[in-house]
Amino acid sequence: MSTTLLRSRKRPGRGTPPPRTARARKAVLGLDRDAWFLLLPALLPILILSVGPLLYGLSLAFTDSQAGRTEPTQWIGLDNFQDLRFDSLFWDSFRIGIVWAVSVTAIQFVLALGLALLLNQNLRFRWLARTLALVPWAMPEVVIGIMWRLVYHQDAGILNATLRDLHLISENVNWLSSLSMALPAVIVVGVWAGMPQTTVVLLAGLQNVPHELHEAAALDGAGLWRRFRTVTWPALKPVVLAITALNFIWNFNSFGLVYVLTQGGPGGETRLPSLFAYEEAFRYGQFGYAAAMGLVMIAVVAVLLTIFLRNRLKEDDQ
Repeated sequence: MSTTLLRSRKRPGRGTPPPRTARARKAVLGLDRDAWFLLLPALLPILILSVGPLLYGLSLAFTDSQAGRTEPTQWIGLDNFQDLRFDSLFWDSFRIGIVWAVSVTAIQFVLALGLALLLNQNLRFRWLARTLALVPWAMPEVVIGIMWRLVYHQDAGILNATLRDLHLISENVNWLSSLSMALPAVIVVGVWAGMPQTTVVLLAGLQNVPHELHEAAALDGAGLWRRFRTVTWPALKPVVLAITALNFIWNFNSFGLVYVLTQGGPGGETRLPSLFAYEEAFRYGQFGYAAAMGLVMIAVVAVLLTIFLRNRLKEDDQ
């Protein structure tokens, strides 16, 4: 009887998958018209406002597009990149951009982690402290730049007045016009402006760490530092990896804050790559050359992030 039953069963053909598999493939291949219809309102703005301008900007990098030119734009291949290869001013700005992005990201993370650990404690008026910590996040970059220009003002700034009252300086310092002090002064502003979002992300990660793990570690005799190293930090690693990578991208591509503070001066000491590309495009009208700069910036940032993420992931696997 068993042989008869086995023979009576029909085996599905190799070319006809089961119904569930067919539906799964249909969903993966995007053949469900209803799904595409629902996604269309969200995809259209992205395609029109993000993907389209990005592709157009990338295509400009291979042309001789210029402002006010009467002749038609021509395809010149890699000529812009050849010129960019020997442009020492651009690579100087790239070096400044790396110093700016790494410094702001690192200092921002350390201070934000300390603030997040503090705000995670059961303190009095903790709600007020958390609200005040978010104030810089609610301010536009232009407002932050104008406010800090007033703080750094050589004659009427509160910073010089405070340092004079403390007898730390004898003469007013022109913070934003000094070749040696302009970049550190701008880095301080970048750290202050970017701390809130880093603090919020790290605070959310801290609140997801189970209290039972801390209690078990405390019962085993672990102190604060050991509990942080063995319990808190491993749980925060995925959050740290994500926010550090995002902060590096945001800081490297920063434009408005530095432009309001120094406009790239003095002597190009705070001219980030984005500022340099902006000047080439809108001050000198070299749209194709500026687009090539943007493409190089995207490529270098992508390579640096790939190396960073790969190293961090290897550390996590070990």
